Amino acid sequence: MKKQQKNNNRSIINKRIIFSIVCLVLGFILSYSYSLSSAKKSTGMTSGTGYFEQEERYREDLIQQKERNKELANELVARQKEVRKIEQSLVGSEERYDSLIQEAEDLRLLLGVIPSTGEGVKVQLQDAEYDPVSENPNDYIVHESHVFKVLNELKISGAEAISINGQRLHANSYIRCNGPVITIDGKQFPAPFVIEAIGDTEVLIPSLELSGGVLDQLLNDNIIVTIEANKKMTMPAL
Repeated sequence: MKKQQKNNNRSIINKRIIFSIVCLVLGFILSYSYSLSSAKKSTGMTSGTGYFEQEERYREDLIQQKERNKELANELVARQKEVRKIEQSLVGSEERYDSLIQEAEDLRLLLGVIPSTGEGVKVQLQDAEYDPVSENPNDYIVHESHVFKVLNELKISGAEAISINGQRLHANSYIRCNGPVITIDGKQFPAPFVIEAIGDTEVLIPSLELSGGVLDQLLNDNIIVTIEANKKMTMPAL
């Protein structure tokens, strides 16, 4: 009887030990599971936070890049405006340079320091036939006023070079009539007086032949006038 009771006690102790071991293992398993679950949650939260932070950084970089692109575009427009200004300045400078060259050329032609060649017109002024009825011989001879009328009209109409009886004129030429001869820069030339001018004949001739103009005035003063165009004329430099 005692032996049986002893065996029963031992069996109970063994069960308690086994139960304790089982509880211990189960507690360890539960504890490990909880720790693993907590670690996963923590890792997930950290990973999510990093993703949002990275996305925010990308967004900020994109905004900065857009701002930089806008600045570069504005700078490009400004540079293009500067280039256009420089180009316009260069064009203006080139035009002014060409204008100065042309003015210098015109001045040289006016001074007679360079030869002149081109189309032109020849105007001949000749005294009228002697009229015994006229008491004043000045009524039918060419005067310096007649010559000046032709010269002034030719200059106004753009003649670049003018000569009288082969004597080329310059800006300060001295012209004076002495009876039947004309004095040009100290040289005398008899009538008829041949005035040659280089320039556009389609402008020079019509300007002389205007109604009530130079030609009509000369004819009214009994001057014999002939006008002809020449395709090529040459005047040497003085």
